[in-house]
Amino acid sequence: MTDQTMMIDALDSRVRRREERRDFFRMATGAAAVTGAVMMGSAANAQAAPTDADIFNFALNLEYLEAQFYSFAVFGTGLSNSLLTGTGTQGPVTGGRQVPFTDPVVAQYAKEIAQDEIAHVIYLRNTLGAAAVAQPAIDVGTAPNGAFSSAARAAGLVGPGQSFDAYANDENFLLGAFIFEDVGVTAYKGASPLITSKVFLEAAAGILAVEAYHASVIRTTLYRKGVQTPALRNATVAISNARDSLDGSTDLDQGIIGTSDTSNIAPLDSNGLAYSRTTGQVLNIAYLNRMAVDRGGFFPAGVNGTIRLSAAN
Repeated sequence: MTDQTMMIDALDSRVRRREERRDFFRMATGAAAVTGAVMMGSAANAQAAPTDADIFNFALNLEYLEAQFYSFAVFGTGLSNSLLTGTGTQGPVTGGRQVPFTDPVVAQYAKEIAQDEIAHVIYLRNTLGAAAVAQPAIDVGTAPNGAFSSAARAAGLVGPGQSFDAYANDENFLLGAFIFEDVGVTAYKGASPLITSKVFLEAAAGILAVEAYHASVIRTTLYRKGVQTPALRNATVAISNARDSLDGSTDLDQGIIGTSDTSNIAPLDSNGLAYSRTTGQVLNIAYLNRMAVDRGGFFPAGVNGTIRLSAAN
């Protein structure tokens, strides 16, 4: 078999994975938001196209979420209140604490990503100026009815009434990060055609590239650890399937395992391109709800700004 034939077979296998998906989120009950920014696919936005400011404010909500998660995980504290003010209702952060990292490489990755996500919040706020939205209420806690636990329970990682602690150890932290990072990449990718300003488009492309680096680090590290820990590898499959179930009938999400247990670090289509999600699909995952809702999951009171509604699937 030639290298070209092997490559074609590998690409075709990604399409065949569509038939292998299971509906992991049929019992999901929360709603929240997580990463990203495509400004289509929401009934609330059907009457008017979003402005560049609308898009960047949607992204800012998701950057608040990521920055708070990583900041607590690495430093044990959240963002300064000076970075949380703006238009809309400012909300608190529920949960979050420092991770007792034992793997120095994971600890260093986490610190670097935390610094990057905080920089994204600062950049978006500075770019938007007085139009920047305030941080909405965010749930990154470990309670049995919290966002992380609801996501893990729907994916089959924990049972009824049990909690998932994303701060317990290196592996749990990586799984928590895995929930966010891939969604951010697909959100910025989907938003890019909707941005009219070249200045905003360049900025969005820059953030997309950074989020893709982050996702690659998380996926690579999980794959390396999963080779020796089947339970960890299986957890990544469950999370990927759960995200895919939430965002609609189209098979978009790909886990870190390719054909014959090969690595799948870069989730691409048959043309070698990263895929996109609409804002509605992003909020489906963030709200942990397949229905058209305006709050839940990681964003208990919804996000701030004009783009608030998830998609009905």
